[in-house]
Amino acid sequence: MAKRKPSPALKAFGAEVRRLREDAGITRTELAHRVAVTPSYISQVESGNTRCRKDFAQRLDHALETGDQLTASWARHLRAASYPKFFADYSEAESSADLLRAYEATFVPGLLQTKEYAHVLLLSEAALDARLSRQQILFRETPPRLIVVIDESVLMREVGGPGVMRDQCEHLLKATERENILVQIAPIAYYRGVSGSFNIATQPTGEELVSLETSTGGVTSDDSRDILTVVGEFAELQARALSVTDSRDFIRKAIDRWTM
Repeated sequence: MAKRKPSPALKAFGAEVRRLREDAGITRTELAHRVAVTPSYISQVESGNTRCRKDFAQRLDHALETGDQLTASWARHLRAASYPKFFADYSEAESSADLLRAYEATFVPGLLQTKEYAHVLLLSEAALDARLSRQQILFRETPPRLIVVIDESVLMREVGGPGVMRDQCEHLLKATERENILVQIAPIAYYRGVSGSFNIATQPTGEELVSLETSTGGVTSDDSRDILTVVGEFAELQARALSVTDSRDFIRKAIDRWTM
């Protein structure tokens, strides 16, 4: 698969990060240590190969003692709509949540997708960059707890070919080894009240926001009735899903299926 070229916006922001880092006289490794990411992630940002979030730009400003220069640069170059309108509010809630829960009926959850799998699903470079950037929250010094229930048909549905599916299943299995990630597979069945995929973001304050999939894209809601309904549906899905251990076994069988 041909490597995507960085967008002009990403390159411009990355060049600004590199310039300010060099002006400060520190290496990528030192900057990575200060903001609790890997040196390779700093390299990706500087080269324009990934899209960071606004809060990361703020952390860079703090680490480099550059006031709000990078935050302002992020606003100029990267504020452009990289998420569908219905998802924008949820993505902000996701970035600051302590607990994330999701049920996925069609595709692997975005936070756990490989670049190749996501590339097949998304229509623009900005959307792909945004999805990969979202995943960085799982690698923060204090990451959120992520609990997902995935319909078993998701791992049987070919996206991008057998090789992409095999790598995606291997990536998913690897993710289950992290202490902050729990994955359960839901057998194909009728689950009363569940009509599509959804996400729930819970803040340290206990406040919650849900993102609900619809035929036209989706909606976000902080209505207590919507939240109560979705939390109840998630509890039932968890109760009827395979155990964590059996779910790992199912993922291993999916890897074998896509290896044949």
